[in-house]
Amino acid sequence: MSKKIRQLSKKTGLSKIGWCLKQKKGIEIVEQNDTVAKAYFSDADESLLAMEKNSGKWRVVTAYYACYNALYALLMKAGIKCEIHDCTIATMMFLDFTLDEIKFMINLKNARIDVQYYLKPAPVIDSVQVKRFVVDCRVKSRNFSEEKIKELRGKVKNG
Repeated sequence: MSKKIRQLSKKTGLSKIGWCLKQKKGIEIVEQNDTVAKAYFSDADESLLAMEKNSGKWRVVTAYYACYNALYALLMKAGIKCEIHDCTIATMMFLDFTLDEIKFMINLKNARIDVQYYLKPAPVIDSVQVKRFVVDCRVKSRNFSEEKIKELRGKVKNG
């Protein structure tokens, strides 16, 4: 594991890749699937539109799913499957996201949980940052070479 990944892991608490690999619905290396990746990007776009139309709780929920689905699209393009949100977010360490972007996703996930399950007041969502995250995922996806995908799959598989 590289020094940068170890530092991100410690700072974000995402040192659970090994645990995620052992879970039934955790991280799994599967066949790459561009069709499914495109479908997740499409879903991210729909969530962005919904975010713009909504307020309060539903703005937070749709903002989170716009980002989450864009991130998941990246994983599907690389052939990495995961049904545990914390584990999906943990893979960001291997996808050249900054510490701020990782913290953004963690905070957005926590805000979604708070408003959806604990009925806490909805925080203000920075729609520019949400849109930037989705675009960044699209750019990363377009720049995925077979070599980069192979490297990513190896890093994730080895935790």
